[in-house]
Amino acid sequence: MNRQYYLDLAAQGLRMPIGADLVLRQKPDHEAILLDGQRLGNVLLETADTFHTPLVIHLMDLMLEKATLLGMIGVTQNVDTYHFHAAPTDAQRNRFAAALHDPLPPRMAANVDALRVVAARGGPYVPVGMSIGPVSLMTKLLGDPITPIYMAGTGATAADDPEVATVESVLEMATQVVLRSITAQIEAGAKAIMVAEPAANKAYFSPHQLSGANTVWERYVMGANRRVRALLADHGVDLLFHCCGELVDPMVRSFGELDPAILSLGASRHLWEDAALVPDTTVLYGNLPSKKFYSDDELPPQRVADMTRDLLGHMRRVHHPFILGSECDILSVPGCEAIIQKKVDVMLTCPGE
Repeated sequence: MNRQYYLDLAAQGLRMPIGADLVLRQKPDHEAILLDGQRLGNVLLETADTFHTPLVIHLMDLMLEKATLLGMIGVTQNVDTYHFHAAPTDAQRNRFAAALHDPLPPRMAANVDALRVVAARGGPYVPVGMSIGPVSLMTKLLGDPITPIYMAGTGATAADDPEVATVESVLEMATQVVLRSITAQIEAGAKAIMVAEPAANKAYFSPHQLSGANTVWERYVMGANRRVRALLADHGVDLLFHCCGELVDPMVRSFGELDPAILSLGASRHLWEDAALVPDTTVLYGNLPSKKFYSDDELPPQRVADMTRDLLGHMRRVHHPFILGSECDILSVPGCEAIIQKKVDVMLTCPGE
């Protein structure tokens, strides 16, 4: 799409949450909807209508690609807790390579079909696909990714350290699964893809290991995500990049090098300061602390109003394109739906300064 489209949305003062989960969980048979592309697509459209945005953003289900990858090597039980404790075996790699050409599993196929529903609706709706980022998927597949990532940052190679070899093998598999997922979503009509890479943060990557052209950050985070960016560019599809992790400035600056149409950052960041770190053609998105919306003790409605006015004022003064929204997806919490919805309403309607 034309980059100006997103700049115009920002100039028009669009506000929106990433909120498909809120709408989905209102349905009594929401688990069944996840396997029904037609109904899931209707939920995505309902979400866009509910929050008055033309961007129809998919569910931020960051376990979907993990389940898909493990299913490709025959692991179907205890998926949430499964981890590689050594590099994938030759048998697993061979099975994985063959499965790259198999039909998508039911849950991912329904996700893709939902985008077809949105794309077929046309009109003002922009189908936005969703995928976990390669590095975040890799961290979900390992019990302890931090130690080998640090060792790789000190110069250890796969030949030197079996744990580094495991990280790099799993990262390559993760990247291929992400590329496969994104390709299917593009073929279904996605005009943009939100890549959620929350693990690309200082908890996993030491800020002291960022300088230099051959850093572990450059090899792992940027290398994998440049492959994603190249795929999107080849198809004329926009990148919406999301990271809600704890970051340092060079990390934000490197995200800007991916030239995302929208960069979504967590509440730990001051977006008005980050405006100086990213291109003027990248819309900053966020970043009210929506992870706390479920609790009035943690975050009362008046505090949401105050933070909304404060953020809008700061962003107006720096003159950087900006869409006000949530720091991440807003998850439905049983028993707290009304509390969450009230704060979303405050975020969407509270007057600025």
